Amino acid sequence: MPDKPSRVVIIGWDSAPPGLVFGAWADRLPNLNRLRERGGWGRLRSSDPPITVPAWTSMLTSKNSGALGFYGFRNRRPGGYDTDWIATNAAVKSPRVWDYLSAAGLTCCAHAVPQTYPVKPLNGMLVADFLSPSADSDFTYPVSLREELHRVCGRYQIDVEGFRTEDKAALLEQIHQVTDKHHLAVKYLLEQKPAGGRAWDFFMSVEMGPDRIQHGFWKYVDPAHPKYEPGNPFETCIPDYYARLDEQLGEVLELVGEDALVMVVSDHGAKAMQGSLNLNDFFIREGLLVLNQEVPPGSRLKPEVIDWSRTRVWGWGGYYARIFLNVAGREPQGTIPASDYERVRDEVAELIESIPDDQGRAMQTRAYRPAELFTGAYVDQAPDLMVYFDDLNWRAGQDLNNSELYSFDTEIGPDDAVHDYDGIFVMAGPGVEQVGELSGLQLMEVAPTVLHHLGQPIPQDMEGKVVR
Repeated sequence: MPDKPSRVVIIGWDSAPPGLVFGAWADRLPNLNRLRERGGWGRLRSSDPPITVPAWTSMLTSKNSGALGFYGFRNRRPGGYDTDWIATNAAVKSPRVWDYLSAAGLTCCAHAVPQTYPVKPLNGMLVADFLSPSADSDFTYPVSLREELHRVCGRYQIDVEGFRTEDKAALLEQIHQVTDKHHLAVKYLLEQKPAGGRAWDFFMSVEMGPDRIQHGFWKYVDPAHPKYEPGNPFETCIPDYYARLDEQLGEVLELVGEDALVMVVSDHGAKAMQGSLNLNDFFIREGLLVLNQEVPPGSRLKPEVIDWSRTRVWGWGGYYARIFLNVAGREPQGTIPASDYERVRDEVAELIESIPDDQGRAMQTRAYRPAELFTGAYVDQAPDLMVYFDDLNWRAGQDLNNSELYSFDTEIGPDDAVHDYDGIFVMAGPGVEQVGELSGLQLMEVAPTVLHHLGQPIPQDMEGKVVR
């Protein structure tokens, strides 16, 4: 094996949990194990917040959300009540790894990496992610690549549709179908030869299937899940799926050869969802959020139903919560004097951290001020508080007028899993200096590590260090 890689290949398994991939499921993953045996591996601390957007972009730019300017899929511009926007590729202003490599004349191919739609040119090929509106949209670069993928895959599929469903048999079939089509696309793209006839200098593909199957089936495979039912027909469906991913990884390793540096990574982990706290109902109960009308049970939080002249706090839900204060001079009908902002924020944080679970037990909840998590030019656009309920074991709901303060599904359908702080990292091939388990890894270290192994300078504004 050469002592320097000729290229770098990254395979992403969105949401893959290290405790299971490196533990209970490891004997089902021989190809990943072979990489671990000859390389470095370990837990990879995700971004804050630990969610697909911003995590993959943070990984590939080596910048935190405060420098990137988005804190999830959906974001809010301070100063208004209806200023939310979706962080697509148009929101990504910082160069990613393939932008630096393309500028240096190296060839790059990216497949299904989150936050790549709408597509932007690079020195090579790109297939955009699940934010693409459909398989008929211009989701490839060049555009002609779209028809090639349809031909190779028997019509390419962007993502699993409607994965929050009770029809589990159909969902499982669809997850495998989409994953298999993506694998056909990956093999086809790897076989393409850029100008000069050499293999891609940099290749990356991300599979969203692990995220979809975990949200859809975790309660069926985890005896510790509060909804687990022994003897159900899906008890092995997630480890079976990972075994299939590992088979596909083996085919990729055959194609890329031993002179490639290979990484297998995930953006965050996953674990059983213990429950969902109806955050805005809590604020209403505490007199911090006031409605201007009666709303039906389970109504969506909309600006027009809120009496802003009497509201001090409201929140957005999800696998983490974002809390906004109604500040005079910042919001149109602000009720909190700017001079009281820090005091009120501290009081709200303390109140949130004191909420017990549905059994009255203390939760390990943290309400973070933006400066505790983020640095960069866009920290002033962060929510006033970022909340991780019970160490991320609980999620937050934002709908109104629920029958109870605690729920055990999401507002938009069944969901069995929440996100966890750590994803996976495995790196093997020429140039790897340490073999065995590594500690203290953080996902912003991936980008500078790629540049280092391809002999490129590391920009000074990258926040991560090289994984040696």
